[in-house]
Amino acid sequence: MGNRATAQLTDWAARAVKTARAPAVSPVRIAVLAPCLNEAHSIAQVIAGFRAALPGAEIYVYDNNSSDQTAQIARDEGANVRPAALKGKGNTVRRMFSDIDADVYLLVDGDGTYDCTAAPAMISLLLEGGLDMVCGRRVTDDDAAYRTGHRFGNRMLTGMVDRLFGRRFEDMLTGYRVFSRRFVKSFPAHSAGFEIETELTVHALRMRLPAVEIDTRYVARLDGSESKLHTVRDGLRIVRMIGLLLRDERPLQFFSSVAGLFVCLAAILAAPVFKDYLAFGQVPRMPSLIASTGFGVSALLSLACGLILDVLSRARLEQRYFAYLAVGPTLERRQAQRTAP
Repeated sequence: MGNRATAQLTDWAARAVKTARAPAVSPVRIAVLAPCLNEAHSIAQVIAGFRAALPGAEIYVYDNNSSDQTAQIARDEGANVRPAALKGKGNTVRRMFSDIDADVYLLVDGDGTYDCTAAPAMISLLLEGGLDMVCGRRVTDDDAAYRTGHRFGNRMLTGMVDRLFGRRFEDMLTGYRVFSRRFVKSFPAHSAGFEIETELTVHALRMRLPAVEIDTRYVARLDGSESKLHTVRDGLRIVRMIGLLLRDERPLQFFSSVAGLFVCLAAILAAPVFKDYLAFGQVPRMPSLIASTGFGVSALLSLACGLILDVLSRARLEQRYFAYLAVGPTLERRQAQRTAP
């Protein structure tokens, strides 16, 4: 999707949000998914908030080996609590997407930092606009809620994805998202930890799925609640995930860059060798010539790998798109089910 089309879709989303009402989605099954690790201080508030905002939704809390009373509190609040054995948010989201059968999926952290009252507008936008993902772009003036290091890291990482996969998002790392069933059931989900938001974003970009962002209020954690995000460690993991996604999703671009690096190294080493040969008719720097030749061969091999893997990547993308097409649009599918004899 081009920048102009993206801007038009964003403008339409902004106008739609202003007039959004609580969605008349009783025939549509909505699942609120909250992956949790030691969120006993906030999970009751999160469940109560979404039950009030989305009375007909089923709320699922996946307990990722919490050492506190998160699971018990969630049960007492009436949520559907299930265990997630593998540690990490990415592993938990993959388990959720595999287990839960719904028409609309709302993914939110269990830390109480996201605005539950924005959920009806986000779901209305998804359904009425025929979208596959609506992201809650975090808006806050509270430095305690959105630390400077996290803001900088988010801008930097979002900028990397913009350059490599296309510019459509300003807050790539938000944990507040609404998805269509088509998105969820075509999403491969390889991430283990906080890289999951990056993978979700790149999936939408690579599949060229209709997706928008809307502003949502973001607040600080409740007293006693601690963030599990480590700025430097998780930031490096996200950078690594971006590199892996570039290799897997755009192998020709990735391996062409590697080939370009090898060509530059070969040229640097070969330049003095050719200079001496032209001046004296001899090759006194034989090791440099051998190394330069090796880098040149490596560049050709890298380019060949990129060309071959690009064909395989396109085949994988087509398979994901077939999985996407196998699930009909939410409203039309539910209407067909209601009218079927």
